[in-house]
Amino acid sequence: MATTDARRRRLGTVVDVNAERFRVEMTEAADGYTLVGFDDQHYVARIGSLVLIPLTNVYVVAEVTGLQERPDGGSVSSASKSMEDITQVSSRQLSLTPLGSLPFDETESFSFGVSEFPPLYADVLHVENRDLDRILNVANQEISIPNSSPEATKLRSLTIGTSVVFNDYEVKIRINEFFGAHSAILGNTGSGKSCTIASLLQASLGKPTQAPAGGSTFILFDTNGEYRRALSELPAPIRRTYARISHRRAVTVDPVGESVEGEVSQEFQLPHWLLTPEEWELLLQTSDRVQRPVLRNALGLTSLFAEDSASELKDLKNHILASCLQHLLRDTENHTSAKHRMRSLLNVYGSDEISVNGVLHNKQVRYGLFDDRDIAEIEETLKSYLLQDAEIPGYRQQPFSFSDLETALDMAILYEESHGNSRVRDYCSTLLTRVKALQSRDEFEFLRADPGQDLICDSRENIVDNLLGLSRDGTQLVKRGQVFILDLSTVDDEVVEVVSSVVTRLVFDRLRRSSTRNAYPVNLVLEEAHRYVPSQPKSASTLDATKIFERVAKEGRKYGLFLIISSQRPSELSGTVLSQCSNYMIHRIQNPEDLQHIRRMTPFISETVLNRLASLPKQHALVFGTSVSIPTTCKIRTAFPLPHSDDSDVSTFWYRAPDEVTGIPA
Repeated sequence: MATTDARRRRLGTVVDVNAERFRVEMTEAADGYTLVGFDDQHYVARIGSLVLIPLTNVYVVAEVTGLQERPDGGSVSSASKSMEDITQVSSRQLSLTPLGSLPFDETESFSFGVSEFPPLYADVLHVENRDLDRILNVANQEISIPNSSPEATKLRSLTIGTSVVFNDYEVKIRINEFFGAHSAILGNTGSGKSCTIASLLQASLGKPTQAPAGGSTFILFDTNGEYRRALSELPAPIRRTYARISHRRAVTVDPVGESVEGEVSQEFQLPHWLLTPEEWELLLQTSDRVQRPVLRNALGLTSLFAEDSASELKDLKNHILASCLQHLLRDTENHTSAKHRMRSLLNVYGSDEISVNGVLHNKQVRYGLFDDRDIAEIEETLKSYLLQDAEIPGYRQQPFSFSDLETALDMAILYEESHGNSRVRDYCSTLLTRVKALQSRDEFEFLRADPGQDLICDSRENIVDNLLGLSRDGTQLVKRGQVFILDLSTVDDEVVEVVSSVVTRLVFDRLRRSSTRNAYPVNLVLEEAHRYVPSQPKSASTLDATKIFERVAKEGRKYGLFLIISSQRPSELSGTVLSQCSNYMIHRIQNPEDLQHIRRMTPFISETVLNRLASLPKQHALVFGTSVSIPTTCKIRTAFPLPHSDDSDVSTFWYRAPDEVTGIPA
């Protein structure tokens, strides 16, 4: 740096050096901790501001962490006085914490860590915006796209707000490092998390002057119904899909309307036969020892009886059916009940060989009993279909009616009972109750599709295409949408757990099977993530829902699947998921348990930085991680339109006559 420039920017000299902290004596010119230059007035001594200390060929970059008056109130040492240009000193001092090094060569970037320390009486310079861009590695924010016609540009970094330390300085994050890694947005309710997410997406997708982000894919688990309005004005060609889980009891206030430009609106449907056995276990909250094996057998039966009958498959079907019928005949004391149950089983699962007419034709029950000859005849008919060492096949996710699951469970229980497990029905009573409840509960209507029903998405491929914004043109896949908003605001946590885990698993499996890794990046936005990615199970099944998110957190980067986690209770989030986040945007957090949790999860952040979290104003956030070179506090840019998460104007709603009260919930 030229001598004249150094003199213009000098705010003091180093008077104390150790490995962790420097002390600086400020010059008299830095009046009131400001330095007036020909270009502007610089606030050089704010807590959190940065300074440069020039050495041979690099600057030491340090953060201001303290301001104080010199203890003795006197002048500096005679050695200092004899040095040129530093004779005029003040009694004010700064405490600095070294952060890293910035080479003089402007083509090189900032690096963490200090290997060469400044000598005593080294100059200390204030930073300017051009230095900040280099330190934060966000210079050249907009770059040209090679071979584009017409010539287009793309963003290398994204403006997220303005610095609270450096006047009018726009804080930026590097796009690759933020959206190409897992990130966490944390803070108390009302601190601005939803607005931060909306602002990030609007800035990423709403730049009409740059090449459109047509290759982006965002899937939002919108648990509070906030983001449809916030993302309603993204410019073409960016398109959105808004899908809502609704049911007869749900009343949804739709702030946008049913017909919005650039949006496809649909009811979300998830055919139950696409669930894996593990997801069925989560949904039905099965116990380990008995219920899970029985449920898996029942699911295997649904696939078995849904498939076309090849020769060996037909023999296995008949074996299972004959075993169950034989057990009903032998172990049911009341033959009237046995006949009724046998008829029900045959009506659903009967085959050409074993049918109602073939087994029960002319078989009469008198005084509650079959005739002995009828019993012998039925036994003889069934015996011919029994096999040795037969096994129920695994679940193949073939379409079946949801109502058939109860019958398949009954059949699986009978099959276990026919093998001597006499108490299995008692152990599975709660499982049967849950299946019946799922058949009747309105909020699970989206799951209860019929195999012949005309569905928007009737296969795994169609569902994932819909989520990823793809459509099929013959054998070719065409990108038609960039944002998929899944509105989960009308359903309970157990539905959110199942839907979020199934959707994440389907997308993850699709990306893992792709022949080209990382060529189709997908970002999952997990709003209120503590509800379905918890650190501790809410029930025996909840941790199973967390497993897929933990796997994505550990392996998703390899396949281009990234998480953006939003939560007001970081201490309740899965430690595995949170520890894999590379970027953090933390709003005000005042709960001591949450603050301590963040300290444990981010050991590379200093205590000084973390102490700011409890006093951050609304809409302000501390940003740190791989997308910014140093921790930065900024005011997040205001989203427009805002998410549908406005604070209640209590005084307005309170002070009115009772007959003027509106907005009463039905």
